[in-house]
Formats: sequence, structure tokens, C-alpha cells
Amino acid sequence: MTNTDESRLDQAVGRAVRAERLLADELLAEAFASLEHAYTAAWRSTTIDDASGREKLFLAINVVGKVRDHLTAAVTNGRLAKAELKELAQTAERRKRFGIL
Repeated sequence: MTNTDESRLDQAVGRAVRAERLLADELLAEAFASLEHAYTAAWRSTTIDDASGREKLFLAINVVGKVRDHLTAAVTNGRLAKAELKELAQTAERRKRFGIL
């Protein structure tokens, strides 16, 4: 594996840490919940002939979920990258120990 690959993995690990912090942040969680609640309430109160309004609110609700999903994916990718970096370090240590270069 090249240094560029390891750098990419390190970046993914760093992004995961930041994404985890964001997902654990009470203010951000409150913002997601508040937006979803407000959009859902507005969507439910639309009139029968306001299809365009419902569609826009439906999209808004989904965007909130997609932002959360994006952060969750960053956490997952970072965990995978961390495991891959650990495996690389263990492989390098075994090669060093047994004189395989």
C-alpha cells in the first residue's frame, strides 16, 4: 500500500472523529429533530390541492435524513479505514519481525 493510500485512510479516520462529534452534539441532534418535526407538521397541514407544497416539504424532510446519513457513513468509513490501518501496521510488524521486506 502506498503512502497516498495510507494518507487517504488517515483522512477517513479524521473525518470519522469529526462526524462522530457532530452526531453526538446535542444542538445538532436538536436541529435535525426540530427540522423534521416542523417539516412533517407543515406537510400534514397542506391542503389537498397543494401537491407542489407537499413535494417540497417531502424533499426537505429527506434532505435532513440525507445529511444525517452522510455523517453516519463518514463514521462507518472511518472505522473501516482505522481497521485497515491497524491491519497494515500489523502486517508491517510481522514482516519486520521475520525479516521480510
